[in-house]
Amino acid sequence: MNEALKSYLETRRTIPANMMTEPGPDHDTIQKMLALATRVPDHGKLAPWRFIVISGEARQRIGSLLSELALRNNPDMPAERREQEETRLARAPVVIVVVSKAAEHPKIPQWEQVLSAGAICLNLYMAANAFGFAANWLSEWISTDRDALDILGVTPEEQVAGMIHIGTPTVPPNERPRPDVETLTTWLED
Repeated sequence: MNEALKSYLETRRTIPANMMTEPGPDHDTIQKMLALATRVPDHGKLAPWRFIVISGEARQRIGSLLSELALRNNPDMPAERREQEETRLARAPVVIVVVSKAAEHPKIPQWEQVLSAGAICLNLYMAANAFGFAANWLSEWISTDRDALDILGVTPEEQVAGMIHIGTPTVPPNERPRPDVETLTTWLED
């Protein structure tokens, strides 16, 4: 048994994105994390996903554009909410958008390709942890808003599988109740 991996899985917890700070991973570390993230089930070796890395000043620049979009969509937005929108991508030092490129294929259903992108999200999350960083897998409103997706460079044929926020934790992770596996499991035995 791999005790280190078992222990990690038993204690894996999420740090909220707004509880992360600098430093975040540098370019080289991000490249290594992305390489680890791609080690997922990928029927047909299609690589039906891609990455958008948002860091540095781009977080504020894109955040301002998204805040303007949110305000256009909701002109009565309270000032506090507008500030939240402006800093949405600046909560953590790095945000990596995992984009699903699932497409029609004669042998491989699209849902399998989407699941592969989901596996990328979890592997990226765990790779961040392996390098000593906190991570949070979110799906923000911008993941489904067409105008926001245009700002991010996501095409109409693509979907956001997740936005992985990565940084240094400012608080320890909290434990939370976990599902009762017995109530979720059906055993088919002789």
